[in-house]
Amino acid sequence: MKKILRFIIKSLILFIVISIIWVTTYKWINVPITPLMVIRKTQNKHIIQHQWVDLSKISKTLQLAVICSEDQRFIYHNGFDKKAIQKAMNDYKSGKKLRGASTISQQTAKNVFLWPQRSWLRKGLEMYFTFLIETLWSKERILEVYLNSIEMGNGIYGAEAAAIFWFNTSASNLKKEQATAIAAILPNPLHFLANPPSPYIQKRKRWIANQMRNYGPLVFDQNKN
Repeated sequence: MKKILRFIIKSLILFIVISIIWVTTYKWINVPITPLMVIRKTQNKHIIQHQWVDLSKISKTLQLAVICSEDQRFIYHNGFDKKAIQKAMNDYKSGKKLRGASTISQQTAKNVFLWPQRSWLRKGLEMYFTFLIETLWSKERILEVYLNSIEMGNGIYGAEAAAIFWFNTSASNLKKEQATAIAAILPNPLHFLANPPSPYIQKRKRWIANQMRNYGPLVFDQNKN
């Protein structure tokens, strides 16, 4: 029994050390591929379109559109939006459909380090890796990795590939109409089209544009609440 306990403790320590080194490495080195890319490639045999660009080369309009669409308290929280979680739980208790309350940080942790299928194990690891990236990375780095790694179409990963595929332009040159269209499809990028947009995506684009006006300029030097 003692041997088993020692093995478990040593394995846990080894996992923690490796995970910290892994996350720290991605603080400086760009993510070349994600588990989801590998899974999609295996499932669909499609060519993966993915081109990393620095955050400075991603339109501020797209950065703001995605934050307003996915996680409006991204700048302020520590990786977990307690208000969004509480609202989701209250809505569920009142009879509404249970919806996700994952932050951009949580989505980044899941996309870069884990697998997409839901389970209690993955959720626990997602929380752990979210804590690590929030501790070791800046908010700018989290957003940069997120915008370069997330799925934005069938075989399309990251802002640069999405800008080229959907609008034949670069991520730095995306206009507001284009940026809101890309942000609007993120809940289900394999089902929705950024161009041409369906009536539902048009509606989401208008909602995101309105949220952007209310949000104001995107500034990163904010204190976390």
